[in-house]
Amino acid sequence: MKDLFAAGADVVQLDEPYLQARAEKAARFAIKAINRALEGVPGTTALHTCFGYAHIVHNRPKGYPFLEQLADTKADQISLESAQQNVDLGVLKSLSRKTLIVGVIDLADGSAVEHEDVVVNRIKNALRFVDAERLIVAPDCGMKYLPRDKAFGKLRVLAAAAARVRAEI
Repeated sequence: MKDLFAAGADVVQLDEPYLQARAEKAARFAIKAINRALEGVPGTTALHTCFGYAHIVHNRPKGYPFLEQLADTKADQISLESAQQNVDLGVLKSLSRKTLIVGVIDLADGSAVEHEDVVVNRIKNALRFVDAERLIVAPDCGMKYLPRDKAFGKLRVLAAAAARVRAEI
């Protein structure tokens, strides 16, 4: 991570796909391990916690059984999925000291690009629980399983929806 910052990275993100699926094991060691990985890192750090790629993992836990605990990590930003599973974003209140990267683009259906209004509503829902200064909107997770045209379509909608909400606040 230090080398990435030395090479000019603005933000370095750790991806952690097992915290939510294995919350009991995570409770025993995750915070300590994450904090050790981030010890002495000189720049802005993010931690992405997810349920695994939607294209592959179909049986997912409902909600985030290991989210509140992430408030105790040294990560500056916490990234999570919310669109695909329509997560109750009230859980974001437990991370009031963190910048939150909230997934507002559903990646489970590679054939559908959301309508801009749908994404605007997802962003506004997040803003009910997170101040705009602490909210970054993003796709739920990685887009590598989407066809290129669908991925670009989803990113275009994300940018347009974010601009629309920004103009309203």
